[in-house]
Amino acid sequence: MKFDDILVRIGEFGFYQKRLYLILCIPAINVGCYMMMLVYTMHTPAHRCKIPGYENDTYLEQNEKHRQLINITIPLPEDPHSVLRYDRCHVIGRENNVTTLRKCNEWVYDTSVFEETFSSKVNLVCDDALKTSHAQMIFYFGVLAGDVGFGCLADVFGRKKALVISAVLQVVSAVSVAFVSNYYVFVVLNFLVGAACHGVFVPASVLSVEMVGPSKRVMTGIPIHMFFAVGLLYLAGVGALVRHWQHLQLAVAVPCAVYVLYWWVIPESPRWLLSQGRMEEAEKIVQRVAKVNGVDVKGNLIVGEKIEIPKGEKIWHVFKHKVLFVRAMILFVNWIVIAMDYYGVTMHVGNIGGNFYLNQFILAIVEFPAKIATMLLLNRIGRQKLHCLIMIIGGAALLCTIFPVLYGKEELSSLTLVLSIIGKMGSSAAFGVIYIYTAELYPTVVRNGAMGTSSCIARFGGMAAPYIASTGEYVSGKFGQALPLVIFGGSSVTAGFLTLFLPETLHRKLPETIQDGVEFGKKKEESIMNDYSKKIKTPHPSLSSFDNTAFEGTTL
Repeated sequence: MKFDDILVRIGEFGFYQKRLYLILCIPAINVGCYMMMLVYTMHTPAHRCKIPGYENDTYLEQNEKHRQLINITIPLPEDPHSVLRYDRCHVIGRENNVTTLRKCNEWVYDTSVFEETFSSKVNLVCDDALKTSHAQMIFYFGVLAGDVGFGCLADVFGRKKALVISAVLQVVSAVSVAFVSNYYVFVVLNFLVGAACHGVFVPASVLSVEMVGPSKRVMTGIPIHMFFAVGLLYLAGVGALVRHWQHLQLAVAVPCAVYVLYWWVIPESPRWLLSQGRMEEAEKIVQRVAKVNGVDVKGNLIVGEKIEIPKGEKIWHVFKHKVLFVRAMILFVNWIVIAMDYYGVTMHVGNIGGNFYLNQFILAIVEFPAKIATMLLLNRIGRQKLHCLIMIIGGAALLCTIFPVLYGKEELSSLTLVLSIIGKMGSSAAFGVIYIYTAELYPTVVRNGAMGTSSCIARFGGMAAPYIASTGEYVSGKFGQALPLVIFGGSSVTAGFLTLFLPETLHRKLPETIQDGVEFGKKKEESIMNDYSKKIKTPHPSLSSFDNTAFEGTTL
């Protein structure tokens, strides 16, 4: 007997699992906050060199006086006939009839968006401007380390212990970030925040899946992404209210202390307990689930029974076969591009124009219709067609931003935002599809490892996103403003077309072994949904071929 058989008996998604699922989805809110936090705290406001001799020099004061946004020409206070020219990084003047150019070491910043960011606090501008991208890249590397490190910790010491240990680290490191003024300490602490927030989320998401029956896993795979979007909404709302990076950091960090209390709220995973031979503890949890679900159980369900705990093969066994290797590479490209577009478009939206917070809010709110549409269409038009369609539509929208940017005027910035929103919706919807599509394409014996590996691979897209989003700063003219979105759009269209080389999985019996995976898609499989199952509206039988942890290790 498999553990899934027990879940079917006591309730695949009863009141106990629904309540637990809601509790375990809450950490996704903080993940959403932290995955975009550096877009706020590392935001570089409009700036220029500070003018010597003006004690109360502010960014807008001289700009309004001379009606110039960046380049400012003023007379020296001590000599009205001598003229200096200031821009973002240099001071140009004349000394003894010789034109001089020197770098400035003090700046004034536009405070209309943020009163202060970490970038403006430590002057990460001019020669140090690239440090903002370095900080974001290191954060996403921390997320990768958290995926791997805390994922392994959860397998060794249990989901519950790994979650609480990560929660403690998350609170300590995230609160500490708000009180540092050294760039390198800031970067190290954010690395720990990235690792810790996924250290909380990975065990939480794994436990939520392990407690749900086989026919309900796909249904519970997408809603958790909506909690991620709630975090983005929270970040935009609080950011607009406080407008200071330290206050925003604390507003997100302090509530994370709630996850430490999960030690007394959530159970350990019965599947993990079974894998450790702790039958009595697993029995108590299963009996508790049955009681809360209102299922009358007589006798033991685990103790004294022969429970099968499936053991999978290693993920690298996939790469021994050409057809599986090619599919894996196509999936990896899609994971990287989706993550790169998802985070990169949000990072770049500050350069589009308009209200920074409103733009961020809109990019967050559109994720809800994107996810809902995905849930409605996934079983109607198929995984392959849906994924290809949304990747191409989203990518094409981003590519089209080049026209209003290059040939339009300031009033067309709203069109650029609309096209960016469509691109963000495409990557958001694609995230929901790629999780399920990947899980169904890989054989059961390697599905767990494949999902974890794919999630880690996606982090490279996140690490590349800040550098691509900042490419516009190194290309002059309007094309520089459009370049990041063109790169994101072209990558999305390319990845979408590559999906056409993958087989469809809808209404197909999913591969169980490596050999099944090799043969999958080579011939027309018989539809699983026969006329009888349609009439009685039974759950899709292919879902039962998911292994015990079909989505284990998967994170946003």
